[in-house]
Amino acid sequence: MKNEFKSLIVQGDKKFSLKNVKTDYTGGYTKQKAKDALINSKIEINHLQEKLYASATHSVLILFQAMDAAGKDSAIEHVMSGLNPQGCQVFSFKVPTSEEYQHDFLWRHYKALPERGRIGIHNRSHYENVLVCKVHPEYILSENIPGFADVKKIGKDFWKQRYQSIRNFEEHLTANGTVILKFFLNVSREEQKERFLERIDDPTKNWKFSSGDIKERALWDDYMKAYEEAINETSTENAPWHIIPADKKWFARLAISEIIEEKMKSLNLKFPILGEEEQGKLSESKMALLGE
Repeated sequence: MKNEFKSLIVQGDKKFSLKNVKTDYTGGYTKQKAKDALINSKIEINHLQEKLYASATHSVLILFQAMDAAGKDSAIEHVMSGLNPQGCQVFSFKVPTSEEYQHDFLWRHYKALPERGRIGIHNRSHYENVLVCKVHPEYILSENIPGFADVKKIGKDFWKQRYQSIRNFEEHLTANGTVILKFFLNVSREEQKERFLERIDDPTKNWKFSSGDIKERALWDDYMKAYEEAINETSTENAPWHIIPADKKWFARLAISEIIEEKMKSLNLKFPILGEEEQGKLSESKMALLGE
């Protein structure tokens, strides 16, 4: 991985604070230089995806978390546009359905995991259960968990157990061949304000804005605290968090792409080599075609 992106990784070996991270960091890139580098990175990821699909030994799970207007959708659009749709699947998680509430909080996310050889992208993820639910603990009541019929019952031990469940879940996945890449798009409160105003002023972007966004914005400090705790509790060596400066979308997209590319390269993916019997069948098939 290029040096300018190594500092974006949190591996849980020290306490992390969002206050110490610049949201407008660009690693010395200009907008045009970043766009050019992104094109090259996307081409490389496309080649790596082909090997991933052919070898079918690993799967790649990419998680995006962020505050509203941080650029998750556009990052997915720009970074993943070079992928073969046959080997990629995207899930955007909204409020759980009544059926999903009848299961544990990881159930719907487990169902959406990519099979070997494929890349899965989760726009929001199982982390919503320790983020938005941490800020709004009343949402937990809809899960009908025994012993938690009152918000007052949801204390430190509850969240400690939930973080443990997430760590166990991700440890199980990585032990069975799933590569997990977790991205937090770290946008500043000031930049979010500008993007909200743009959505309000531009008729073509009105649909992106909800009055509920303002209500959640008022809870900014609570969300930052929830993110910090979640990152510190669940960033591990095998499934680290990547904190992406998101004030400049063009840099965020490049950083995400470079990290994905580097991780996929580290898998040393190769096209399958056929055995002698299959090689012989290829020769026979070739002779048959040439003899037509």
